Amino acid sequence: MPFFVYMLKTIDKIKPKTYVGYTIDIPKRLKLHNSNKGAKSTKGYKWKIIFKKKFKSKNEAMSYEYLLKNDRKHRLSILKKNDC
Repeated sequence: MPFFVYMLKTIDKIKPKTYVGYTIDIPKRLKLHNSNKGAKSTKGYKWKIIFKKKFKSKNEAMSYEYLLKNDRKHRLSILKKNDC
């Protein structure tokens, strides 16, 4: 079963935020975030997916998620690529 690391960006342009997570079902996870049932830090915002990457194992996905959460330059490069 594949795992995905994804990056979300708020739709609200006034206070832009990003969020990084991992899942096996991206559409379901996005729906949870947008219905205030996702991660605590995503509540109160509407989100769109701007990046996703597929991995063969949970460990690989979690390692990449950790890297992406802690590498601000990498996150900013993803934002610029997506013209967000």
